[in-house]
Amino acid sequence: MEDKRIIKKYPNRRLYDTVESKYITLADVRGLVVENVAFCVKDQKSGEDITRSILLQIISEQEGCGEPIFSTDALTRIIRFYGDTVQGVAASFLEQSLSLFSEQQKRFHAQINEAVKRNPLTAMTEITQHNLEMIKKMQDSFFKAAGLSRRQDGEAEDSDKNRG
Repeated sequence: MEDKRIIKKYPNRRLYDTVESKYITLADVRGLVVENVAFCVKDQKSGEDITRSILLQIISEQEGCGEPIFSTDALTRIIRFYGDTVQGVAASFLEQSLSLFSEQQKRFHAQINEAVKRNPLTAMTEITQHNLEMIKKMQDSFFKAAGLSRRQDGEAEDSDKNRG
């Protein structure tokens, strides 16, 4: 099992890094995320894992600076998923999408470096083809989980309609 760095949050809202033995800021926690350091934020008083709420605070701060990632429309749609029957499917879809995006970003950088050594058009074609295959797999998974099937023309239809 992977050892996680423990960050303690005290009632005075201060965060304490137990590895560095010092108080840190949300910017420092963001740095840990960027550096891919595994950590867990625990409430000092209750011992509860509050990592998610700290990460949400960091996102909120980041959204207020510069160009936001989440548009008002995107946030509205996400909020609508809460309490809906597709909440679990939506969460899984978002997580898979972000994983795919991260994977593609790594592949893109690797292929750009490789493209310097060969034809750039070939590298871009390979990236595009791989992206299309991954997106189709994700869509098929999403439609299956939502009880929908894909018709030959690529449009989704309700699987209950297909039965009757």
